[in-house]
Amino acid sequence: MAKKLLIGQAAIFAAIMVFAAPCSALTVYGNIGCVKSSDGELISYNVFGSGDVTLVFVHGWSCDSRYWREQIPHFAKKYQVVTVDLAGHGHSGQGRQVYSLESFSEDVKAVVEKLDAKKVILIGHSMSGEIVAKASTLMPGRVIGIIGVDTIQNVEDTMPKEEFDKMITGMKTDFKGTVKNFVEPMLGKDMKPELKEWIIDDMSAAPPNVATSAFEEYVQKFENKGIANLFKEVKVPVRCINADLWPTNPEVNRKYIASYNVVFMKNAGHFIQLERPDEFNKLLGYSIKELLKRK
Repeated sequence: MAKKLLIGQAAIFAAIMVFAAPCSALTVYGNIGCVKSSDGELISYNVFGSGDVTLVFVHGWSCDSRYWREQIPHFAKKYQVVTVDLAGHGHSGQGRQVYSLESFSEDVKAVVEKLDAKKVILIGHSMSGEIVAKASTLMPGRVIGIIGVDTIQNVEDTMPKEEFDKMITGMKTDFKGTVKNFVEPMLGKDMKPELKEWIIDDMSAAPPNVATSAFEEYVQKFENKGIANLFKEVKVPVRCINADLWPTNPEVNRKYIASYNVVFMKNAGHFIQLERPDEFNKLLGYSIKELLKRK
């Protein structure tokens, strides 16, 4: 039963997935920038490489742009690569009271419009699969496709209320311990120990108020098929590169997503872009080329 509950949590929060400093305190990393989101919150981003096609990488829950460090040098050779720190994460501002999927999607939109990128592929890990989906609906004509990274397993998924309440209570009473227990089972069994330790320590160091709010807001979106209905609004192709740690249901997803396909990395954990970057980068490259060919 415990294993079933763990898998149930992971199926939803596979989609969920720091230190914080103001934009003015940034160290030079690529071409650095800040832009105000729709509510005035400062959003930090970095730009690498150049090209007609812009790849916008968006991290997951309690992470930041460093989680794309294995992708930046590879893809910046050919494309303009942009990494975003969502509000409350990394170097972006922490002034919000509520960290919602909608506000995060506005962060992505603000960066894309600041750069005036015309041909954009949004790439989102974990929770950001849904964030980039929402962002695509805010920028018709700019976004040509979405690539999810271990996310969008089943858009009809929900989490039992008692499990949700347990997670929220745990975050409010023992944030570090709850995050550790939540994240640890998601890490691939063959992942290097030092990488496992870094991910757990880093995510456990996230601002508790930001992480708890984002968690609450995100999970509640699954009620009444809220996430499924969101994807009905998405007009661009959706591709996913998922681990096989928990089930993905393409048939359910295709009921709501006009163009959906998924490929799998076997025997991998949730952080596939860090665990096996060479294999992941090849699959991501194939997905990018396929979206560009469709365009």
